Amino acid sequence: MSQAPAQPLAEIAATPVEQPGLQSLSKSFEPAALEAHWGPAWEQSGMYEPTLDASKPSFAIQLPPPNVTGTLHMGHAFNQTIMDSLTRYHRMLGENTLWVPGTDHAGIATQIVVERKLAGEGKTRHDLGRAAFIDKVWEWKEESGTTITQQMRRMGDSVSWKHEYFTMDPKMSKVVTATFVQLYEQGLIYRGKRLVNWDPVLQSAVSDLEVESEEEDGFLWHIRYPLADGSGSLTVATTRPETMLGDVALMVHPEDERYKHLIGQMVTLPLCSRDIPVIADDYVDMAFGTGVVKVTPAHDVNDYAVGQRHQLPIIGVLTLDAAINDNAPEKYRGLDRFVARKQIVADLEAQGFLVEVKKHKLMVPRCARTG
Repeated sequence: MSQAPAQPLAEIAATPVEQPGLQSLSKSFEPAALEAHWGPAWEQSGMYEPTLDASKPSFAIQLPPPNVTGTLHMGHAFNQTIMDSLTRYHRMLGENTLWVPGTDHAGIATQIVVERKLAGEGKTRHDLGRAAFIDKVWEWKEESGTTITQQMRRMGDSVSWKHEYFTMDPKMSKVVTATFVQLYEQGLIYRGKRLVNWDPVLQSAVSDLEVESEEEDGFLWHIRYPLADGSGSLTVATTRPETMLGDVALMVHPEDERYKHLIGQMVTLPLCSRDIPVIADDYVDMAFGTGVVKVTPAHDVNDYAVGQRHQLPIIGVLTLDAAINDNAPEKYRGLDRFVARKQIVADLEAQGFLVEVKKHKLMVPRCARTG
C-alpha cells in the first residue's frame, strides 16, 4: 500500500487549523477589547482583595492619593506600575496582600480649578455664595475623581476598590482631628506666631513648594534714618520701602568699623516718629548696599530669624488682602501695598529722607497658582 509523500514541517506549522466554534487569533495584539473584558472580570472576582488569613505574612501599600484637580499623568502611571508590580509579586507569593487606592482633596488647587470654570461663565465664588460654591467643588470632585479611578482601572491596577478612600471622608477627618488633639495633649503642637507665605488672592498660606522665585527688574531705595540724639544719620537700602513702617531695628555687622560706635544707639524711624535701636548681627553683608540693614521681622524670613535671636517685637503692617493696616500711620491705612509704596517714597523725598534710587535685579517670590 503506497503512502502519500511527507509534508514538510515548516509547511505544516504555517497551515491554519480550523476548528468549528473557535475564533482564530487576530494577527496583531489588540489590548483594548481584552482589557475591557478581563479587567472588570478580575476585579469582580475578588482576587485583588486581601485574604485576611492571619497565618500568612501581610503586605500592604497605600496609594499616594492623586489630587482631584484633573487627570493622571505619566508620573502617576510610572509609580503606579511599580506599586502594581510589587503588589502582584507579593500576592503571587500567597501573602495577605492589600493595595489601598484613594484620592486627595487638594483644597486650594481644587478651589482654583473650580473658580476658573466659573470665570469662564462670567461668575465668581462670591456670586454663588459659600454653600453653592462648596456644592460646585463637590461636583468637580466627583467628575475628576471618577476620571482618575477609570484611568487606574484601564491601567489594570490591582487595587482593592472596597478600601477606596477620599481624604475628606468623615473617617479620615476624624483620624486627623484625633491625631491633632493627641499631639496637642502631648505638648508637641502649640500656637505661636510664624512667618508664612501669604497669598492675598487665595486668602491662604501657601507652601514653600508652591512659591516660585524669579529674577525681576526692581529698585533699591536708599533711605536716611536720623540718629535720635541728632548727631547724624544712617542710610539703609531696601527693595520694599512700604515695609519700613514695621521696622523694629537697624542692623550692622559687629566687625564693621564704620558703625561699631553706633551699636546700641537709637535712630528715629522716618514717617513714624518711632525710635528703634541699632543692633549688631553676623547676618549683615558689609559689602552689600550701605552695610546697614533694616529689620522687619513680620515681613521677611531672615529678619524674622534676627528678631527671634534679639527678642525684637513683631509689627505686621499688612492686612490679609495686602493693604496697610492700623499699625501704620493713619495716612497710609487702607492703601494697597503698591499704592502705599509710591506714597511713602514721595513722602520720604519730600521730607528729605530719600537719599537715592538705584535700579536693582531682585528675586521676587510669587505663588505658582496665582502669580
